[in-house]
Amino acid sequence: MDQLPILDLSPAASTLTAPASDGAKGQYAFVSLGCPKNLVDSEKMLGTLAVDGYSLTSEPAGSDFVIVNTCGFIDSSRQESIETIEEMLELKRQGKTKGVIVAGCLPERIGPELRERLPEIDHIVGVFGRDEISKVADRLVGHINEQRDLFRPAPIRALDDRARLRITPQHFAYLKISEGCNRTCTFCSIPKMRGKHVTKPIEAVVEEARELAADGVKELILVAQDTTYYGMDLYGEVRLTDLLSELEKVEGIDWIRLMYLYPINFTDTLIDRIANSSKILPYLDMPLQHINSRVLKRMQRRINQEKTYELVEKLRERVPNLVLRTTFVVGFPGETDEQFEELREFVKATRFQRMGVFPYSLEPGTPAEKLDGHLPEEVKQQRVDTLMADQQEIAFEFGESLVGYELDVLIDEHVGDNVWMGRTFADAPEIDGAVYVQGEGLTVGEFTPVEIVGTQDYDLIGVADYDEDELAEE
Repeated sequence: MDQLPILDLSPAASTLTAPASDGAKGQYAFVSLGCPKNLVDSEKMLGTLAVDGYSLTSEPAGSDFVIVNTCGFIDSSRQESIETIEEMLELKRQGKTKGVIVAGCLPERIGPELRERLPEIDHIVGVFGRDEISKVADRLVGHINEQRDLFRPAPIRALDDRARLRITPQHFAYLKISEGCNRTCTFCSIPKMRGKHVTKPIEAVVEEARELAADGVKELILVAQDTTYYGMDLYGEVRLTDLLSELEKVEGIDWIRLMYLYPINFTDTLIDRIANSSKILPYLDMPLQHINSRVLKRMQRRINQEKTYELVEKLRERVPNLVLRTTFVVGFPGETDEQFEELREFVKATRFQRMGVFPYSLEPGTPAEKLDGHLPEEVKQQRVDTLMADQQEIAFEFGESLVGYELDVLIDEHVGDNVWMGRTFADAPEIDGAVYVQGEGLTVGEFTPVEIVGTQDYDLIGVADYDEDELAEE
């Protein structure tokens, strides 16, 4: 997982109902690691600390303490988290910060091992202790050494994510619609860290969306561990379509982007809602993990090759201009050369516009750990490289197919003299490409019609389309 920078209160960051404090209690630095779901937790902690009198600084050196919100999903993520913690602890040893608080998924994943491995950590906070982060900070600043580890059980009701201090630019935000996961994928440790699926009620999600819209958000990015399962635990049936219908009514929101859609529960009504909406983007992030039915069964994905092909075909037929993003795991225990070649052929035939590939990571305590046929790391990495090379050609061709078209681009950043960076509907923040736009007087957070004139690897090059009459008046 990518590491976000150490955070500061830049103009791009914004406050909802959590006003920045005067720092009466002290200054802290914050490092957020992992996925957008974790990012929402980070923003909630930032908001809580702001309300309670702590101020955020961009520099760990000189701060009263540092908080690292960790990822524990796969081995590489855990290693990144450990390295970041060790870096902050070294600052503490040098007297450049007074304490280190570690929060999030890594403590949930490895438990007491974390303190045994890094005893200099001052306080540890589990995933569901996030709303008590100020109490933990008070103990650190007050030199209270009791209750250094704070863990709470997974909630039976979804946590309230309002009153966040957002890290993302003002014009887009992640909106978490549920927590946890009821799937039993044999390779995944998320249920162990995040608990069972808990749906955030429709009215609560809509209220949060209104709050975000009032704060300037134009693009909502819906995230969950299993988005298509939304509502099952709370209402006894999937209710994602109903939720989307309500979110479409929120004034100020122009784009609604759907992420983490498990390839089950794609009802006809859901597909129709996506296809006929002026706000729901024809961009679907749907992790498939594999195509071979035997591998899918060993993964316990509850879908086979035939159903996967049918779903992809149905989506492509019924959603105009659909852009599909997916992810695959290669080198799963027992994956044969023939099964990997089958996956390659699927990728070449289906031509996903966006795709990520991960080598299977052995996760202690997961059912896949006990499966036979574990493959050498070099074989797994070779398969990653091969599949990504196949995909690169497809992605580049998709980019080239857009040259000559005019597309609406949401401007994210000013990057140079009359050069701006933005995204089309086909690009999610951080994980997809960008559009570099030549233009004068463009505005961050606004939509601009852009003529695509070229490509550069995964990115597009464009020129802002000016109204000739307006230019004449100027």
